[in-house]
Amino acid sequence: MFPSHGKWVMTFVLFASRFALAGDTNDQLAYCSYLTQQAEAQRDLLRTPTAFGGLTQPETGLPVQIVGGASLGLSNFRKAGLTIDVARKNCKLYKATTSAQQNVQYALANLEREALTHRLVLIDDASKTLNDLLDQTAKMVDAQNATRLMLFTLQTTKIKIEADRADTQSKIAALYIPPLSDTALKDLVADKENRETNEQKALDKLARQSDWDVALSVGVHQQVNPVAYGAQPYGTVSINYNLASHSINKHLDRTVEAYHEWKKVQEGDIVRNMEVLHQQLLDNAAAQESRLKSLQAESAEMDKNLQLVATPDTSMALDFRNQLTAARLLLQIETGDASFRLDRLREYLARNY
Repeated sequence: MFPSHGKWVMTFVLFASRFALAGDTNDQLAYCSYLTQQAEAQRDLLRTPTAFGGLTQPETGLPVQIVGGASLGLSNFRKAGLTIDVARKNCKLYKATTSAQQNVQYALANLEREALTHRLVLIDDASKTLNDLLDQTAKMVDAQNATRLMLFTLQTTKIKIEADRADTQSKIAALYIPPLSDTALKDLVADKENRETNEQKALDKLARQSDWDVALSVGVHQQVNPVAYGAQPYGTVSINYNLASHSINKHLDRTVEAYHEWKKVQEGDIVRNMEVLHQQLLDNAAAQESRLKSLQAESAEMDKNLQLVATPDTSMALDFRNQLTAARLLLQIETGDASFRLDRLREYLARNY
């Protein structure tokens, strides 16, 4: 009955269903509030009768009449409720989309922050051990059992460790990570896909309301010249049916499935980004595994050398042991870092994929 209204509603709903940006809870609430107000405005427009008035000439030669009344189509009344339903489903989809999107977008950054935080623990442990070694060596220098060059070597290592600490803290401070959902990524994406399907079905249902309409119009008409006695009331009921409904509905049935398949391969969509992230995690895990093996081999070789000077009997042997110990502390930081990163990557992959 009101094609312009129906077209306006579908344009609004389709636009809203495509709009999805990452954000936090406040963003989700604000978007849903905006969407609800738009939908309620359309609901009120669709379910309210339309008033009309004008001049008409029933047949040639008959007097002109003034006509006024109101009209309401049952199809539009039905669309009013469906528009609210589409808005609710789109709001839920937006929340599911942003939650999944944030978890994909910040997954690597979150793992990096965890690794850097753990690295600070490793640095603290190495720093404490080195401080004890510095104290022992300083006492030996005072007792003239060690040279200042031996102490300088340890102090150089101390500078490296503190520089590593400052660099790690700086990297942590530079990372921005919003609150992320504790739900597994595969479950978040599955929920998002399910809500996309629900939204498409709701849009499908709304579109089908244009197939038919039963409209009721009531009003009065009054002859203008010469003026007849009293206004004459009238009422009409009209039934409309789109003859292409069967063909249209077949296409609408395929829309949901086609949309779902498109989202799987769409560049920039969460499903596609999840697969990209998966490959990045696998590559990262392979790199960390290779790094860890290399570091462990170096550690094993260094441990052999340390065993040779476990009980130094000369100042040269003592200096060599201190140098090995200092280098071993730096190596422990890197080994512990690589091991932690590899474990977390494996845990993340097992839980989220």
